[in-house]
Amino acid sequence: MTAAKPRIATEAEPVAFLGVERSAREKRWVERLSADHVQIASAIAQSNGVPELLARVVAARGATPDTVETYLNPTLKALLPDPDLLRDMAPASARIAEAVCTQETIAIFGDYDVDGAASSALLQRFFAAHGLDAIIYIPDRLTEGYGPNVAAFEELVGTQGASLIVTVDCGTTSHEPIARARELGADVIVIDHHLADEDLPPATAIVNPNRQDDLSDLGTLSAAGVAFMTLVAVARELRRLGWYSEQRIEPDLRAWLDLVALATVCDVVPLQGLNRAFVAKGLAVMRFRENLGLNALCDVAALTEAPTPYALGFILGPRINAGGRIGDAALGARLLSSVDPTETAEIATVLERLNTERKSAEADMLDEAMSQGERLIENDPERPLLVIAADHWHRGLVGLIASRLVERFNKPSLVLTWEGGEIGTGSARSLPGVDIGSAVKRALEQGLLVRGGGHAMAAGLTIKRHELDAFLAAMFEWLAAPAAEAATRNSLSVDGALMAASANVELMDLLERAGPFGNGNPEPKFVFPSHRCLDLKRVGANHLRTTIQASSGGRVKAIAFRACDGPLGDFLENRAGEPVHLVGHLRRDDWAGKGRVQIIIDDAADPRQTRL
Repeated sequence: MTAAKPRIATEAEPVAFLGVERSAREKRWVERLSADHVQIASAIAQSNGVPELLARVVAARGATPDTVETYLNPTLKALLPDPDLLRDMAPASARIAEAVCTQETIAIFGDYDVDGAASSALLQRFFAAHGLDAIIYIPDRLTEGYGPNVAAFEELVGTQGASLIVTVDCGTTSHEPIARARELGADVIVIDHHLADEDLPPATAIVNPNRQDDLSDLGTLSAAGVAFMTLVAVARELRRLGWYSEQRIEPDLRAWLDLVALATVCDVVPLQGLNRAFVAKGLAVMRFRENLGLNALCDVAALTEAPTPYALGFILGPRINAGGRIGDAALGARLLSSVDPTETAEIATVLERLNTERKSAEADMLDEAMSQGERLIENDPERPLLVIAADHWHRGLVGLIASRLVERFNKPSLVLTWEGGEIGTGSARSLPGVDIGSAVKRALEQGLLVRGGGHAMAAGLTIKRHELDAFLAAMFEWLAAPAAEAATRNSLSVDGALMAASANVELMDLLERAGPFGNGNPEPKFVFPSHRCLDLKRVGANHLRTTIQASSGGRVKAIAFRACDGPLGDFLENRAGEPVHLVGHLRRDDWAGKGRVQIIIDDAADPRQTRL
């Protein structure tokens, strides 16, 4: 790590925290709480009786004296708006309520990721509570690809007799399949959250906060969040119709918030506003372990502690996704909707095995992708998009590899697999401020892709090999400016400084009041200045475990995940036993029943190369 070049902070640019201009991970450390929010933090502490450290944490994340109570206790009562605020909600809820009242055959067509599986299970459980055995159809990732297709809709309507198809987490751009279903006499309702074109398919209703004519300002919801709001509206319509009685009890929708929380975390939507309420209340539901599928998955994953967003995103989510990536795409939805303990135990065991296979295949792909990425960066450090491709990669894993590339190189990344043919399947991941989904949608509109779509931070596509050069030229042009701006923001925000002895359970309890944490509501990160890494050793696949010690002698356990043979791991191993600045966040460590915390190391810097 070379010495940082001197720089002068402008009024809009905060001074580097501890003078760290260039860390082991090439980042500039800055304080998250901006100067103009310091007074807000003080006001929160004084007027609301909030401890000063917690007040600084929540103020840095947008809370004010007027909103801090809702921030610290996000509830559906306070944050759930009238569902009819969403475009097409009224016709959608009316048509679904009609299908319930007449006991029609309903098919649910979902995506193969966690959001799609959870949304499908949510609808299936709702219909089951109303006496309907809804059909769940999840397309095969390899043979059918993303979203509805004509053959599937013909089977659901013509063979299985569905008169209503509800798509979840897909369908907004599925013109031909929806038109075919209508020709066969079935209605289609789309419940989605992906970016929409101005021209929409001929569905009975399209409930999607990201359609261009929707003014709800709910575009950050997961598909499961949109589905939950739809069911709130359907239940209200059924009450209006007099459906519920002593014999037909209205279900408590809150009992299924565990599915909404799972999807919200795993789809990496911002944990702000209503999404925070979904996750907070969903985690509370999950503690009762009443969903047999989630319960079985926790058992095979040896997850015994109370669920957290980390457990949802990094333990349960990958296992559910494993079915869609390298196995049976319908396994996740079946697991989450089943009420048969034998079936859920069997599916959870299969998903655990598939996840193990997925990790092995991912490791091989990752080594090759990282090598390609390093060569590309060496040849062109300013390239706005990192594009990695191979003929033999598994298409179900390209999204995971793209995420790892973004973490490693801090650049929007696209990973393609040709699988020995002329048609490539790719997945892209991005950085805040670089809207990869809109760029892919634009490329599709210009005829450069076979299929494509996504969000600001993630997108998927299908492309012909001979179109690749033209596609990349267009993407490089469109992303050059936002990617360059994002590169200048290559900073790591910290919430303050701590000593090792301060990282205890009491502090963890305090900080968790600002949760749940995730995208849009990041976990608090703290600098541990001039601490030594003792007993540093490699564990697992490529993690580094250590004990960090302050100059006063205080110690706390720590781990750096996926750090080996990377810039952070190399730095820590080269400076083992010497004073270093560390940045990390706290996580509970309940191993062997001991209530304590450990530090998850996110970055490090050399105190001798900081500018104070």
